[in-house]
Amino acid sequence: MNIKFGTDGWRAVIAEDFTFANVARVAQATADFWSTNPVAGTEKQVVVGYDWRFFSDRFAQTTAEVFAGNGFAVVLTPEPTPTPSVSHAVKDSSAIGGVMITASHNPPVFNGFKLKSFYGGSSDSETCQSIEGWLDKNPVRSLKLAEAIASKRVVIKDVRPAHYAALKKLVDFKLIAKSKLRFAHDALFGVGAGCFEQILAGTSCRVTTLNGKHDVLFGGINPEPIEQNYGRSQAFLQKHPHDLCLVTDGDADRVGGMDGRGGYLTTHNLICLLLHHLIANRKGTGRVVKALTTTSMVDKMCAARGLPMTETGVGFKYVCAEMLKGDVLLGAEESGGIGFPGHIPERDGIAAGLMLLEMLAVERVSVNKLLAKLEKEFGPHCYGRIDTHFPLEKRGALMASLKQGPPDKLLRSPLAEVKSFDGVKFVARDSSWLMLRGSGTEPILRIYAEAQSAAAVQKLLRLGVQLTHRV
Repeated sequence: MNIKFGTDGWRAVIAEDFTFANVARVAQATADFWSTNPVAGTEKQVVVGYDWRFFSDRFAQTTAEVFAGNGFAVVLTPEPTPTPSVSHAVKDSSAIGGVMITASHNPPVFNGFKLKSFYGGSSDSETCQSIEGWLDKNPVRSLKLAEAIASKRVVIKDVRPAHYAALKKLVDFKLIAKSKLRFAHDALFGVGAGCFEQILAGTSCRVTTLNGKHDVLFGGINPEPIEQNYGRSQAFLQKHPHDLCLVTDGDADRVGGMDGRGGYLTTHNLICLLLHHLIANRKGTGRVVKALTTTSMVDKMCAARGLPMTETGVGFKYVCAEMLKGDVLLGAEESGGIGFPGHIPERDGIAAGLMLLEMLAVERVSVNKLLAKLEKEFGPHCYGRIDTHFPLEKRGALMASLKQGPPDKLLRSPLAEVKSFDGVKFVARDSSWLMLRGSGTEPILRIYAEAQSAAAVQKLLRLGVQLTHRV
């Protein structure tokens, strides 16, 4: 079968295309690529981790056996592990790369093979395409796990403690430790369950983990940090208030959130809160990197504080590429991927949670009061997105039509700019915007909009749907 890499490695349905034989093929292609493209200063070592999905441990074992069979030293995690812990281990041990067996926020029937490069972030498109090109060039070479462990080709090692220690240095952990904050964490039945309890053990913080049990069906949801998945936790928080509830996705690299009483916080809210904290409390400077679909409040905050801003295509690998260039204060994307300098050039949901706790420990006011303050200064920003079925073969014609014939205005505001380096984004003079962009792998068109009111957002989304009827 033909294996295609998407924005962050390869994903497929378990037992249909995601089989032991196909995982071994992909691992062999990756081993061939890394063997023939060594990176100066790195070891011929690979870190392999996995999440809580069905058979993830077995798929990780197959992956480790193939790398061992190709002469790599392999670090294999002993149990399900957050993706950022694996990424941190890659960078920390100077490994040439890492593999995380996870399908992140996808439905339970999926699993995936996420590629991490030597710098501890998602592999770029060129690397993914090169590995695709190596598929089936060589027969699969494999060494049975017991033999690989006996010959020390594979070492079983928990990489989480080193990651958690790095996080404690990234934030003002002493301040958090004495803050007496009540912190809830909805793990969405994902691999992040229990991580904040471990990190904050022995502090004055009270941690409540919600939806933390191991369930390969994720309690009947897709483990994605979006409001429709928060029902159970919202009901709990209404009865048992906390200072904040952070939500992590299936592999704990992305975040969402709720206020202490179950009120929905968008990923844009969290990004703006963190940016405020880094500027106002930490006196941070540097570029702010954001994906195209992220709130324009970030633009306004940067303009007001004199910070340069870089806008990238959608997908954290583009944010990662900018972070690798240096002088970055924050990297963020609409889907809840947030990265910090001085750490790994990778989205890290656990790091974001701790940084939000640091913010609350400094500010000593509620997240809602902080958001109200930001809204008072920069205006209201409401956001919406819809995913609609759209034939792949018509997408090129639609994008060309949108670029050549943009609308004169969005609602009542004249059009100020058209951006077309990833999909097409129309920006109005009042900073409201509408964007249309195709999924990387499916016949799906995503329509995004931001405006000053929820009603205006709905009108913009309807306009977006009308524009698709052009072709």
